[in-house]
Amino acid sequence: MLAVSIALAVLAFALAWPVPLLLGAAAWPSRAPATALVLWQAIALAGGLSMIGSLVAFGLAPFGQDLVGAAAQFTRASAPAGEAPSVPLVHLFALSAGVLLAGHLVLNLVLTIVRIEHQRRRHERLVTLLSAPVPDRPNTRLLDSPMPVAYCLPGGLRSVTVFSAGLVDLLDEDQLQAVIEHEKAHLLQRHYMVLLAFDAWRTSLPWFPIATRAMREVGMLVEMLADDHARRSAADDALASAIVLVSGDAGGGAAASAASGGVAAGSAPRAADSAWSLLPVASAPSDTRARVLRLLSGEPPLPAATRTLVWLCAISLVALPTVILFAPGFVG
Repeated sequence: MLAVSIALAVLAFALAWPVPLLLGAAAWPSRAPATALVLWQAIALAGGLSMIGSLVAFGLAPFGQDLVGAAAQFTRASAPAGEAPSVPLVHLFALSAGVLLAGHLVLNLVLTIVRIEHQRRRHERLVTLLSAPVPDRPNTRLLDSPMPVAYCLPGGLRSVTVFSAGLVDLLDEDQLQAVIEHEKAHLLQRHYMVLLAFDAWRTSLPWFPIATRAMREVGMLVEMLADDHARRSAADDALASAIVLVSGDAGGGAAASAASGGVAAGSAPRAADSAWSLLPVASAPSDTRARVLRLLSGEPPLPAATRTLVWLCAISLVALPTVILFAPGFVG
């Protein structure tokens, strides 16, 4: 079990630092954002399993050579009538830490879901008060604000896309349609659920810099996925020019929008905090530039064989902690 604990600790370290840094610096994710998003999710899940598994395996090491046998022996020893063996305190501390870490991650996920749902309902009420339905666009509402704004507000059957009068004035018909299709893609592809999970991971481990890096990278990937969806019905240059126009016009408008009662990028909940407000204007300048260059460069998609290989790596990453944990029992 000590060897299992060490192996999982090494895997957890690799998935917590060098692997995310290498993936974040790679150039290929922009050519296959869906595949890269799956890999990021696999890294996060496998990293969490490895951290918890390493602590649990070390804690149970005095009780047996495999996880199932050691857990059974620990249960018998912990029973009121059982004989409690002399176990070094460090093992009991590691076991407690593993259980507490697992509970902390699960509880924080639940609390994040509750918090996001509370914010979503409050935001929905505000949007209902401050906007009007668009007759020729189902599930779309128009804000009477000069600030150029477009975002999606998920809510099951009540999901809506919101954009402002300022956006209509700023963009031509093709650009406006591209932005609306971009926002609809966030709803159709359930991007808010992915962002919610990474937001929960980030808030669970605020001292963990990679969690923040992962949140940023995943946010960028979902924007690229929405761009790709919009490209099916809009020209690349129309979408790119819309992103540039809205980003360039959004810098100083938050205060004016707040004064006029509008909901703008500067006053709406951020994607990292709410997991539903996914605005073209919410990206950092470097992210906006990367999206525009990607749209205009015409870079080819990643070959199918390479995408398949990445998928296999993601599946292997998720399976590896479980295999390491239970392999000694099967070998024995």
